[in-house]
Amino acid sequence: MASINDALAQRLLNGRYIASLGTENPDHTIHMVSVWFLFAGGPAHARTTPDDDNARIYVATSTRTRKARNVEANPRVTLMIDSRDVASSCGITIYGAAQMLTGEASRHWNEQVHRKYLSAAALSDPKVGPVFAAADDITLEITPRSIISWDMRDYDRQVFGGAFEKNPDYLLPVTP
Repeated sequence: MASINDALAQRLLNGRYIASLGTENPDHTIHMVSVWFLFAGGPAHARTTPDDDNARIYVATSTRTRKARNVEANPRVTLMIDSRDVASSCGITIYGAAQMLTGEASRHWNEQVHRKYLSAAALSDPKVGPVFAAADDITLEITPRSIISWDMRDYDRQVFGGAFEKNPDYLLPVTP
């Protein structure tokens, strides 16, 4: 079990990565989708204790999406953020509960999510910024309950004696 305050978790939560969000469909299969996210919590946000219950992750979305309908029926979610780099593969998986924010709170958080991923030019482009703002009419606010992490570099050092670090050609590249 990891902490949301671990260096790896903080790097991934505060970085501009694409996360994978899992929710449960009505037939109990898992709906998995890539999402943009914003982390609010941790040392950069003046949390008062190491595992403060105020940490939240925000995902801008639409009421018309499967993930929104799934969260409405069942708030349990899983969010995975990983480096997507074979040579330095690392990541975190967060298990938590989501609630839907609407109105002004949603507009506020969605704007913050969009600012994290879109340039100022994109946000001011009438074909881009307003489209995102109109399409994303709700926010999923995720409260982390537990977190696990992994780092292939640590595993390489501990299990393989650094074989992958010494021989980068051992790992084949991810294909585009």
